[in-house]
Amino acid sequence: MRCKAEPEHCGTMLCEAEARSTLADPVPMAYLSVDAQGSSEVSLDDIAISSSARAVEVCSMEPAQDPKTKRSQMNKIGLTSPLPPASSMWTTERDGEVKLRMDEEGIGSRTPKTVHDLFQEAVSKYSDYYALAFKKNGQWVKLTYKMYYDKCWKAAKSFLKLGLERFHGVCILGFNSPEWFIADIGAIFAGGLGVGIYTTNSPEACHYVAENCSANILVVENHTQLQKILEVEHKLPHMKAIIQYGEEIKEKRPNLYSWREFLDLGEDVPDSQLREVIESQKPNQCCTLIYTSGTTGQPKGVMLSHDNLTWTPIAAGHSLMLLDATKKQELVVSYLPLSHIAAQMMDIWLSITFGGQVFFAQPDALKGTLVDTLREVRPTAFLGVPRGVGKNRGKMKSIGAKSSTLRRKVASWAKGVGLQTNLKWMNGYSEVPVNFRLARHLVYKKVRKAIGLDRCTKCFTGAAPISRETLEFFLSLNIPVFELYGMSESSGPHTVSITQAFRLTSCGKGMAGCRTLIHKPDADGIGEICFAGRHIFMGYLNMEEKTKEAIDEDGWLHSGDLGKCDKDGFIYITGRIKELIITAGGENVPPVPIEDAVKEACPIISNAMLVGDKAKFLAMLLTLKCTVNMESGEPEDDLTAETIEYCQKLGSKATKASEIISSKDKVIYAAIQAAVSEVNKRAVSNAQKIQKWIILEKDFSVGGGELGEWGSGETGRWSHLWVLDRQHKQSLEHTALWLWRCCVSLWEGRMVCPGLPALPDSTELSGPRSCAVCCRVAVRFVFVGQWRCY
Repeated sequence: MRCKAEPEHCGTMLCEAEARSTLADPVPMAYLSVDAQGSSEVSLDDIAISSSARAVEVCSMEPAQDPKTKRSQMNKIGLTSPLPPASSMWTTERDGEVKLRMDEEGIGSRTPKTVHDLFQEAVSKYSDYYALAFKKNGQWVKLTYKMYYDKCWKAAKSFLKLGLERFHGVCILGFNSPEWFIADIGAIFAGGLGVGIYTTNSPEACHYVAENCSANILVVENHTQLQKILEVEHKLPHMKAIIQYGEEIKEKRPNLYSWREFLDLGEDVPDSQLREVIESQKPNQCCTLIYTSGTTGQPKGVMLSHDNLTWTPIAAGHSLMLLDATKKQELVVSYLPLSHIAAQMMDIWLSITFGGQVFFAQPDALKGTLVDTLREVRPTAFLGVPRGVGKNRGKMKSIGAKSSTLRRKVASWAKGVGLQTNLKWMNGYSEVPVNFRLARHLVYKKVRKAIGLDRCTKCFTGAAPISRETLEFFLSLNIPVFELYGMSESSGPHTVSITQAFRLTSCGKGMAGCRTLIHKPDADGIGEICFAGRHIFMGYLNMEEKTKEAIDEDGWLHSGDLGKCDKDGFIYITGRIKELIITAGGENVPPVPIEDAVKEACPIISNAMLVGDKAKFLAMLLTLKCTVNMESGEPEDDLTAETIEYCQKLGSKATKASEIISSKDKVIYAAIQAAVSEVNKRAVSNAQKIQKWIILEKDFSVGGGELGEWGSGETGRWSHLWVLDRQHKQSLEHTALWLWRCCVSLWEGRMVCPGLPALPDSTELSGPRSCAVCCRVAVRFVFVGQWRCY
């Protein structure tokens, strides 16, 4: 593995030997105290300072006597009494403190601050700049930074009035809105923990989060979300009040307040009381919880400190070259789930740090109205997720297919010019060809304007892998999409891509002030990606063993992702450690590269899932690209326009997936087999060749139960496929038997889903729509006999 120390703007890449020797160096200690005005003063013992001349973080200090910080005592007004100096880089206690990972110089040496410190600085710099914009009666209503801060202050006093206790949760369940931001920041000002809950969560899932964080208050958007909380209210002993913000309350209940009533509650709470709470806060204390999806067990509460939320946006903004509002204000559209760290970091913390203006999309943004908001706002920066970016690509290709022959030819020529020119720029060329300038005038500008990105200079994607095909499509239209990579446990981003430094399929280079380690690299330089820096989380709430698994004794955060670093410092994700398939012959097979290769070789394939753990050979489950119901998000039977066009070129008249499967369409099956054979030619061994494959009736989806929520897993990549279809959770053994039959039929060459057998008590259940849940994880459980559900 190449040892490479990157310049500050792209972080530091270390080989393992260098990292371990550096981590062993002795360093001075320091800790934070807070003066009467609430300013942070650096003293000794709560800050780990790197003494390395190369500015490499020292993650292992003097051995801690107790890996967990001691729980503090609450005084009579609920404020935390002074804690002993933090002795560890992690804690699992809600009121614990951690040793901050400071550098001696550079961006990692910035003075730690609290969320309130950050917001005060923003108000002093951007007081009269617009901060938030939302639609009311069809018109944009805007709040300045001063108004934004005042509302957060008001909300904080109301939380105190309702009895919010220190380090107890304020759970927020609803779509993005000013109220969501204000409730989150107000909760932090008041000494609580901001906790987002996914709007798609069931009542039971909402209960788990609220109970786990000892929530005192729940903030819900509407009557539908309110009903979820009322259903589990009796099981929430810490809950004191519910606030509803999105619509009028339909039925008055005790301790249920409208948003207006809530803001008025704190009028008689003296400012001095809130000020006392704020002054007691320290940068190395927890202020926010991000809950993982729970696809590998119960959801884990990722504890993020004030320093995590105030330092990370500085490092990210520096690396992404975001503009300060005093030079040119960045405009962003908020539409991704705020319960996820990606949206919170982009919409809340980066915007406050750099004075950005946030426009809120409509609640049905992901059902089609987002493009209307984009056209209206014309953002300068935009964060998308691969599934959304892929859908937009499909729609754009569908519209293009309906254009006249001349327009299609012009578009095809322009896309070829755009792709080749951008690829040259990516590799260091700076020349702007004449044909590119003409294509920009004829095509690129019009496309950008049509999708509302004509002013956007920073298009990012994250939270899941994105295909090379999709990246090249947008690059051909002169819309480079830059990949970001990180996880909830790294406060969002760890690597970033920018115009001056990006590679297709790479997730970029490490952020300024952050370190990357490839742990135990193999002969190809592939190993587990590990992180270090001030963006690393505090620990999992009340989960000591899980925390120890995530953060090793030297302070490195283990991502669970496999990857490599090239000679220029670009990071490439190649798979997940848990995704490795171990064949009956004992060969380790990384499935992701093989799956990606098949999708690239056959453009009508939507998802490819390699199976074969403990089996004699590999088989693959395939789905075709079909349209998606915009209301439910469920895949339909109709093929996409581009898939139909591809089929027609092959000589097939199919327009539905079912037509291809039922007739075993010869030309389509032959094309898929040709793609599989082409991939097999590049296999490094016979054990890594795909021996059999099958087309499933429907594509994978979150709603269908085959996929976890996007980006809500621990690593910020696609969550593991669910082991069970939702309708069969009652009988794990029953579903496992069905999975076994699916796989056996596949390996025996019958190529059909055998369907769901009757339950032991002869009660019939409707079978799954397809054997799409035959994922590699489930197959491993079937063969190895691990019957627990992830």
